[in-house]
Amino acid sequence: MADTRNDWEPKILAFLCTWCSYAGADLAGVSRLQYPPNVRVIKVPCSARVKPLYLIRALMEGWDGVLVSGCHPGDCHYIAGNYAARRRFTLLKEFVEYFGLEPGRLNFSWVSASEGGKYADVIKTVVDRVRELGPARRMVKEYAEPEKV
Repeated sequence: MADTRNDWEPKILAFLCTWCSYAGADLAGVSRLQYPPNVRVIKVPCSARVKPLYLIRALMEGWDGVLVSGCHPGDCHYIAGNYAARRRFTLLKEFVEYFGLEPGRLNFSWVSASEGGKYADVIKTVVDRVRELGPARRMVKEYAEPEKV
């Protein structure tokens, strides 16, 4: 169900591994590649350090989409961290989709330090995918206004 308002833009939270994906994002920036400004980045030592609870919490807090990006398989600076992350997020994605979350809200990618162009393409793809879904409503936690004393 897409939002019909023209002024709405998706908010994406991205967890990027320090060694590859964050460096790829940096390369995209210094190369002046154009990509949507909808993404806020959290730099993590390794994609395996991102706990599934962080992703669920981000969606509950009102982020429209989440991206986890790490080193290519076989290139992890922590030997097999990206393999652990891939297994973990494959299970998480199936789990949250079972409970009704749209498939495009959780995204996972491999971007190396030399792939600034690929990073820009991944961001464009994720933003477009989430824009088509519209604002997140399914898992967003409603906060009650505090009582005034």
